[in-house]
Amino acid sequence: MKGIVFTEFLELVEEKFGLKTVQEIIDSCNLATNGVYTAVGTYNHKEMFEMVEKLSELKSIPVPDLLTEYGRFFFKVLSVNYPQFMDKNDLFTFLNSIDGYIHPEVLKLYPDAELPRFTAALKGNDEMQLIYESSRKMAHFAIGLILGASAYYKEEMEVAIVKEEEGGKKVIISLQRK
Repeated sequence: MKGIVFTEFLELVEEKFGLKTVQEIIDSCNLATNGVYTAVGTYNHKEMFEMVEKLSELKSIPVPDLLTEYGRFFFKVLSVNYPQFMDKNDLFTFLNSIDGYIHPEVLKLYPDAELPRFTAALKGNDEMQLIYESSRKMAHFAIGLILGASAYYKEEMEVAIVKEEEGGKKVIISLQRK
């Protein structure tokens, strides 16, 4: 997993819960990196899960809620750092461009990145279905990214998981404009 995902997670934890909580997470987890990440490095995704689970334990916030909140936060980071990907007119057009345009461009920047797969299908003007596929099982992070994109494009959405398969490796997500 790319280091920016780790550095920004720790940034979010510091912003929301303070530097003391960041240090407590790093000290409590058995991290091969000792909690030291660079944005361009590549790290074992299991360290992210270990830190999220520790934060969940420390703050009594369910892991899915933490991942969703982190996804919202991370979308803001992406929109500032990569504005060229945000040049779409609306949320559905943006989401439909992830696998065909955005992810291939990301792979040009980070050839070793392991990206999830998104298959988008419009179900009318106000409804979309996304199929999220990843061995990392981070659908709630993806939902947070979707909610962040929804805010960016100023479109209110109802986002819900319709179905999970393979223990969360494949998740069908419904989006409905409000």
